[in-house]
Amino acid sequence: MSPELAARIRQNLAEVRGRIAEAARRSGRRADEIALVAVTKYVGEPAIRALVEAGCRVLGESRPQQLWERAGQLADLPVEWHLVGHLQRNKVRRTVPVIHWLDSADSLALIAEVDRRAAELGRPIPTLLEVNISGEAAKHGFEPAALGPCLDALAQFRHVEIRGLMGMASLEGGLDAARRDFAALRQLRDRLRANCPDAIRLDELSMGMSGDFEVAIEEGATVVRVGSALFEGVTP
Repeated sequence: MSPELAARIRQNLAEVRGRIAEAARRSGRRADEIALVAVTKYVGEPAIRALVEAGCRVLGESRPQQLWERAGQLADLPVEWHLVGHLQRNKVRRTVPVIHWLDSADSLALIAEVDRRAAELGRPIPTLLEVNISGEAAKHGFEPAALGPCLDALAQFRHVEIRGLMGMASLEGGLDAARRDFAALRQLRDRLRANCPDAIRLDELSMGMSGDFEVAIEEGATVVRVGSALFEGVTP
C-alpha cells in the first residue's frame, strides 16, 4: 500500500464522515446515530485495506461472488461484511457464513432459505427488508403495499432478525425525487412499526448512497451505503 493511497483514503473518509455529521446536525441528530457501510465493489484490495486501516471496518458488497472473493482476501482484517445487493436463493449457502448482515432481503422465499442456513450455523442473521420504494421495474424489493401483510409470516423465522428497511431512490429526478422516495420509506416504516409483531424490529433505515446520502440522513436514514465518495481519486 502506497503512502499516497493511504493518505487519499484517509482524506476521503474524513470528508464523508464530516458530511454525515453535518447532515445529522441538520436533522437534529448526532453523527454516531448514522452507520456508514463502505461499498467496495469498484476498487481493489489495496484500497480496501487502506480504508480499513483508516478506521472504516463495516464493508458492503453488492454481488455475492465478489463478496466471497473479498472476504477470503481480507480474512485477516477485523471487518463486518454486509451484502447490499440482490441475493439469489442458490447462492445463500455460500453467502450466509460470510456475512454479518443481509441488507437486501427482497422476498419471503429468500428469507426462508437464509433462515434455514443460519439455523445450520447456529447464529441469527440481522436483516433489512428491501423495499422497491421508487416502483422501478429494474429494482428488486418488496412492494410497499405488500410488506405489511408479510410481517406475521416474517415473525415466525427464528434465525433471521428483521431490523429495518432498505431502499434506493429513483434513478431519475435528482435529489428532489430522492427526497420523496426517502420520505416515503420512512413513512412506511413508521406505519408498519405501529402494528409490528414483537419479534420484528424496524429501527433501521438504510437509504442513501454517494450521490444522495445527505438527503437520506435528513429524511431519517440510520445507515448510508457509500462507495465512490470514499474512493474518489483512487484507481480501481
